[in-house]
Formats: sequence, C-alpha cells, structure tokens
Amino acid sequence: MSIEQAGKLIAEAQSALFITGAGISAASGIPTYRGVGGLYGDRGTDEGMPIEKALSGPMFRRSPELTWKYIHQIEQACRGAAPNAAHVALSRLEARLPRSWVLTQNVDGFHRAAGSRNVIDIHGDIHRLHCTGCTFTEVVQDYAHLAPCPRCTSCEEVLRPDVVLFGEMLPMAKLEVLQRELDRGFDVVVSVGTSSLFPYIAEPVLDAARHGTPTIEVNPEPTVISHAVALRLPMGAVEALEGIWRIVERKP
Repeated sequence: MSIEQAGKLIAEAQSALFITGAGISAASGIPTYRGVGGLYGDRGTDEGMPIEKALSGPMFRRSPELTWKYIHQIEQACRGAAPNAAHVALSRLEARLPRSWVLTQNVDGFHRAAGSRNVIDIHGDIHRLHCTGCTFTEVVQDYAHLAPCPRCTSCEEVLRPDVVLFGEMLPMAKLEVLQRELDRGFDVVVSVGTSSLFPYIAEPVLDAARHGTPTIEVNPEPTVISHAVALRLPMGAVEALEGIWRIVERKP
C-alpha cells in the first residue's frame, strides 16, 4: 500500500483523527520506551524495582523524591530536542483540513510546538508543572533550574509534572473531548508510530474499521491493529507524513 493512496484518502477527507505515539518523536531523538523509550528497556531502577513502580502515582505520593529522580532522567534525555518534520506535517494538515485532531500519548509537547492546536495530549505534557497543594502552575522549557524534588514557592508542597503516572486515571476533561470528537465521527483515522497497546489508543482505529471508515497505520513494525487497517505504511513517521502532506498540498 502506498503513500499515494494514503495521501488521496486524506486529501479527499473533511475530517481526520491522527493518533500518535513515541515513533513520531523518534526522529527528534526522543527514546521510545513506553513513550520515553530506550532509557530503561527491561532494566530495573537503581533501587531494584521496575521503572513502572518508580514512576507510579502511589510511589509519588509515598516518596516523591524517588519518582522525581527518574522524571529528571527522562527530561534530561529529551532536553534540547525539537519537533521534527512529521509534527510539522500534521500541523499543516490541520490548517488544510476543515476538521483535524491529534490524539497523542507523548508528553513532549511537540505537536503544539509545531503549530497544531487541536491536540488531546492524553498523558499530559512534561513541560507543565503544578503544585500538589495549591493552584500554582508553571510552564518550563526544561528542568535545568529545578531542584531534585522541587517545591512550590507559595506553599512549599511538592511540584509535579502534568503527566499521567503509572496507576493513575486518565484526565476526565481530555477523555470528554476525545469522546465528543469521536461521536462526531471522522472521515479517516490514522495511527502513527504507536504500538496501540492501550485500549483508548487502539479502539478509535478498530471502531472506525468496523464501521467502514478508512484507516491508515504508519509503523515500521506490525502492531495489534495492523490486521484491521485498510492501509498500512511500514515506514517511519517523517517519510510517511511528509509524503502525505505533499499529496494533500497538490490538491486544488
């Protein structure tokens, strides 16, 4: 299946949902372990526990300094990275299509930085910090100035990034936006650079496929949704989305 076919589907669409995962940020140098990627692989932490436990909501409440230790490592590995051509292509597609949304699992904030406005960052954004004890919020470029376990300047309670830690619920407000847009329907649903392991990531694609809506997957490797999509592009996000944009751009 070709980029040309995918581009024509999107060029003829009035609405599109793009679902993105770690693969779209790989070209920016972001590791791909569960969204923060080759940082840990199957290796445990210095404390001998799985990284998922160290980066969990219960651990943050019990030992925030431990969770912050690994949040800092993740941010350090991502520091200095910027949106790549795939993010830019999606922002251009949003400007071109009557209705276009991005549902992303990534916490790097690259979709908005590249110009996309209709973004559901379902797992949050590592650049947004908020206080666990008051209403203080802050947007930071990086964590270079932060203490190992930063505290609020107003109330001295611990700050945390606005991200969903393991074992925490997804934000209800974002789920409501997602459901609202899914209820409106899309002409095409595109999965980009995600293994689609979470039900809320896989189901919009699978549901669209069940109802005959065109579906596209961009991923070098097969995933759990590969059997269901109408078009599969076994390639990286930059190659696919830049190619799709060039086709859409040609449409009068």
